[in-house]
Amino acid sequence: MKISRREFLKWCTASAAAMGITKVELDKLETIVMAAETAPSVIWLQGSGCSGCTISLLNAVENTTIDNLLLNQISMKYHSSLMVAAGQTAMSIIDDAIATLSGKFILVVEGGIPTANNGIYCVLGERNGSHWTMVNAVRELAPHAKYIVNAGTCSSFGGVAKLGTNPTGVTSVSGLLGTTVSSKLVNLPGCPVHPYTLTKTLIDLLLYGMPSVDYNRMPRAFYSYEVHDRCPFREYDEVKSLGVIGCYEELGCKGPSTYNDCPTRKWNNKVNWCIGAGHMCIGCAGKNFGSGPIYKFGTGTSYDD
Repeated sequence: MKISRREFLKWCTASAAAMGITKVELDKLETIVMAAETAPSVIWLQGSGCSGCTISLLNAVENTTIDNLLLNQISMKYHSSLMVAAGQTAMSIIDDAIATLSGKFILVVEGGIPTANNGIYCVLGERNGSHWTMVNAVRELAPHAKYIVNAGTCSSFGGVAKLGTNPTGVTSVSGLLGTTVSSKLVNLPGCPVHPYTLTKTLIDLLLYGMPSVDYNRMPRAFYSYEVHDRCPFREYDEVKSLGVIGCYEELGCKGPSTYNDCPTRKWNNKVNWCIGAGHMCIGCAGKNFGSGPIYKFGTGTSYDD
């Protein structure tokens, strides 16, 4: 049985004494619950990937915490890893979104999109008695979305999911839809995307609309300079071993060809980052991430964007 938000609040008020809920807590609860009626809606699809960008989202601390984001700033209508609903109940949320939220919701896509054999290698559920694949989902929801945010390198450019012979035919959102959605598309590459980059982009889209993006539809606020440009070791001598203070370019560091703000943003609430931890940049935000050897070790082989 479903009850409305207002009915839920009435029940909480009537049961406050028994549950030990104070007046202050009731007021806060009302603010949170009623905000869900008007909060901007987000539909999050998970395709071929490792769920790393979802985990990154859950670790948001710098710009907003995950509980604040979900309870007070957006209404996450669909996310298979975070929602309670499953099966037909979950699918009905998609139907309701298309019917009532067309042109209003943000579509977040995580992971690549397997296209081989009609997309059967990534099935999200069943609708109308048929498999609802990632291909179906993106094609159906993208035209109805106000904005499309590609969370991570896989949905932005194909990433790790399309490496090698790619038997499942993984592609990116742009690879599937072409230029038809370019005007509302935002790519946030990274493996995973930084939680600040993701949450700040979502909030900015809600407050200000489309941010300034480059030719790859990447926000300039986060991807305007190469990692090497602001690396604290760029003026050091090149070294031939990881873990040694110095420039790792001779080892195949992708910092000179990868655009991201890792040197200044860092990770884990500005604790550390790849090069700071004694490793080189592997170019995880690059368009061709994984298409060549990660380590160079004097062989002369490497890859760039």
